[in-house]
Order: sequence, then structure tokens, then C-alpha cells
Amino acid sequence: MNALRRNVLKGAAGAGTVAVAVAAGLLKPTQALAAWNKAAFEAKNVGDAMKGMGVSAPADSKDISIKAPDIAENGAVVPVEVTSGIAGTTSIAILAEKNATPLIGDFKLTGGTEGFISTRIKMGQTALVRAVVTAGGKSYTAAKEVKVTIGGCGG
Repeated sequence: MNALRRNVLKGAAGAGTVAVAVAAGLLKPTQALAAWNKAAFEAKNVGDAMKGMGVSAPADSKDISIKAPDIAENGAVVPVEVTSGIAGTTSIAILAEKNATPLIGDFKLTGGTEGFISTRIKMGQTALVRAVVTAGGKSYTAAKEVKVTIGGCGG
């Protein structure tokens, strides 16, 4: 049997199974969106984004490492790695302070997961990239300035 045909048939069978589960009420697409923090992601400044995440007055921490380029040649694709050395890290959020909506991502970590996130972000201009780590019910933060030479957010 042709491998392409086999993959198409498997994909169609899988999609059909999901459609039946949704129709039967066994799988609800809205449940996956329940974790969406609309207030935090739609905030127009860092203070409002942190308030939406339930973070108030995070302490500065040397145990949070942000690895990002000092100068990003293209603001549309800025690689960022955040490593938390704080025991019991349960979430890591990344904010780009001068973006129109500063909250880039809020990652929840469970089951003793290592406090490490690696992603690519979009930045409109030179700004601080801030990591907010939650561990043991407390919030910690660290920041690094990234200079953008070509705008990525509509620039």
C-alpha cells in the first residue's frame, strides 16, 4: 500500500474519531481554552499583565537566568531561554515590556518539571525581556535588555 495513502487514511480516521467524540459530548473544545488568562494576555502594560496573572511585588532573584541575544537583528524572531534555579518552580512567564501586549507566554510546570523554557518571541523595539517565576506561592523576577535593530511587531 502507498505510504501517502496510508497516512491520509489514518489522518481521516483520527479526525473522524475526534468529530464523533465532540458530537457525543465526550470531548469539549472549550475545556482546552479554560486555562486562557484573557485579562493578562490582553493587558497593555506590564503592571496590568502581572495583576492579571495574580502577581504582586515579585522579588528580584539571581536564581533566574535569561539567555537572549544582546542585539537581535530581527525583532520578529528573538530566541529566549529562561532557566529557574528556584526549587519548586510551578510557572514561568515571559514579558516583553514595550510590546503592545507585553505578556508573551505563561508556562505552567507540573510534576517536578525542571524550570526551563526555550522559545522565540516577537519584539517591536528595544526593551527589557522579563521572566516572572512562581515557586512555593511566591513570585520572583529577572530582566535582560534586548536591543532590536529591525522591528518585528509591525515594524
